[in-house]
Amino acid sequence: MRNILIFAGTTEGRRLSECLAAAGMAHTVCVATEYGELVLKEHPLRNVHRGRMNREEMKDFIQKGNFEAVVDATHPYAEVVTRNIREAVEEINRLRENEFETKVSCLRLKREMGAEKADGGVRYFESNQACAMALKETEGNILLTVGSKELAAYCVSEEVKSRLYVRVLPGMESLSVCMEQRLKGKQVIAMQGPFSVKLNEALIEQYGISCLVTKQSGMAGGYQEKLEAAERAGIPVFVIGQPGQEEGDSFGEVCGKLEQLFGRKIPSDSRLQITLAGVGMGQKSSLTGEVQHAIEEADILLGAERMLAPYTPRLEKKPFYRAGQIIPYLQELWKTHPLLEQVRVVILFSGDTGFYSGCGALYQALREETEAGRLKASLRILPGISSVAYLASCIGESYEDAAVWSIHGKELCNLARRIREERKTFLLMSGVRDVNRLGRLLTEAGLTECEITAGYQLSYADQQIKRLTPEECCALKEEGLYTCLIHNPQAVGRMLTHGLADEAFIRDQVPMTKEEVREVSICKMKLYPGAVVYDIGSGTGSMAVEIAGLSHEIQVYAIEQKKEAVSLIAKNQKRFGLENITVKETKAPEGLTELPAATHALIGGSGGRLREILSVLYQINPEMRIAIHAVSLETISEIREILSLYPVKNVDIIQLQVNRARGAGRYHLMQAENPVWICTFDFFCA
Repeated sequence: MRNILIFAGTTEGRRLSECLAAAGMAHTVCVATEYGELVLKEHPLRNVHRGRMNREEMKDFIQKGNFEAVVDATHPYAEVVTRNIREAVEEINRLRENEFETKVSCLRLKREMGAEKADGGVRYFESNQACAMALKETEGNILLTVGSKELAAYCVSEEVKSRLYVRVLPGMESLSVCMEQRLKGKQVIAMQGPFSVKLNEALIEQYGISCLVTKQSGMAGGYQEKLEAAERAGIPVFVIGQPGQEEGDSFGEVCGKLEQLFGRKIPSDSRLQITLAGVGMGQKSSLTGEVQHAIEEADILLGAERMLAPYTPRLEKKPFYRAGQIIPYLQELWKTHPLLEQVRVVILFSGDTGFYSGCGALYQALREETEAGRLKASLRILPGISSVAYLASCIGESYEDAAVWSIHGKELCNLARRIREERKTFLLMSGVRDVNRLGRLLTEAGLTECEITAGYQLSYADQQIKRLTPEECCALKEEGLYTCLIHNPQAVGRMLTHGLADEAFIRDQVPMTKEEVREVSICKMKLYPGAVVYDIGSGTGSMAVEIAGLSHEIQVYAIEQKKEAVSLIAKNQKRFGLENITVKETKAPEGLTELPAATHALIGGSGGRLREILSVLYQINPEMRIAIHAVSLETISEIREILSLYPVKNVDIIQLQVNRARGAGRYHLMQAENPVWICTFDFFCA
């Protein structure tokens, strides 16, 4: 039987065995200790050999097992073992060459070392003996994390030995070595990793450690976590080995070579563990415990530079916060990363991930990539504390009864109108220019009685709570991050229905659609948030104003060819503070093709070109909803004829006759308004 032999002394070796078992490939794993055997799960395709072997014993074992591939996955510092494996295989291959037999392939599985910290607190030593000599010149307790095999070198000096706290595996062999060196029980920390930064920090604090000693053991060995913990504690690190990568093949490369040798696909269980985390205002003190833990455990951090600055992950950090940057980076990382371990990627977002955050869009994009098989990853979201919640707590305000909006990096439609309608409004903002803009907007809208509470640099050492008037907002110059609460003591509230009186509009001599006709037409149009509406032949703009006032998310294009009417629409738009109306001085249908595609169109005046207008509207959106006003019999007749030319559904034609009471001395007489026909229907694709 074709077989593979793994000399395993690292996490990577155990992972390789698991992948081979998953691929249905028989193999043998050699471990040095009982503990090494215990951490391997039982599997019918895995044979485990326990015990140390010299070169001759290795040679005999390989020959008797008729192995075709030997993988050296021992520890980077087990140099003698690596040399013995290589020489044993070379000797076997010389013999096989003479007998024209297939040679044994020998692969060295290197450990990924991760990013090296350029820090003056790290010293490198060529050997344990040299490191032990240097420890004589230090003071205070020493955390020794090099393993039990090297313990003797550090116990030569009784003075150094008395200051040692040794972290070893919880196996009898390791504990026996500690007993042989006559270490006291309180000096032995028998634990199995992995060890997080936080746990390393806790041990350093608990035992009053002044110096940490480690091998350059790579990612799986927790090397980066040790450096990070020591840096946070402000203690030096003595490292056995020189900085740099060892020779050999990465995990992916070893798997690829074994696939070629044995003609079997080795399934990769590599996946990214992606966390999208809200960091609150940005200061460490405002992090939730979950987010803080995720950051401490991260291999890779992504996000805006301001948020990344306080943190140092195990591998690297990149100032990426857009999907167009992040997704290609993660795809490349997944394909090329040499370990089949979970790589922990944390993407940082300001504030709360579910509150005016880019998190939602990125999460959806990442889900699409994973579902399509272009990325193998698990996804989770961790919320943060929003600046609104933080500001509310600072000033003793609630926010469940307030409107909450964001102008952080964007324009917000109808902001003055929103503030006019609400007693309390929270605003997420960027820098001081947003505060200046708010002040100007409130002043121009006549909302000078509003009181502004500005939270400046919330959670940071220079945090301030400022009470401002609109005029003071205009003059503010101090740059930084702001969140504001606007109190409007004269809030008018928001109407639950449309229905402005005719007298509310500036009219002059321009014809205007009457109030009752407006209300019925709007109901028949079946509008919704996000609708794009053409108001063709807008006149005074009364229909455009009523429609735009229904929702800040509706966009209305008021289309009018007469100059005096265009001017009037602009005046009414300003009167009602509606920024979601765009006035276009143009003829229809020519000017329609220049606009964003509409979902709805109202034709109040066609200038005798109804047939042409409907033809263009159908081309723009063959599922558009149409409403037509008609006051002449000729137009009504034309509508019936035109409907036969297009695929339409939900056709509804009504005649609206309104009688209005007029005072005549002591009496009220009913006066008839002109009857209006309202035709509504939906185009559909035939």
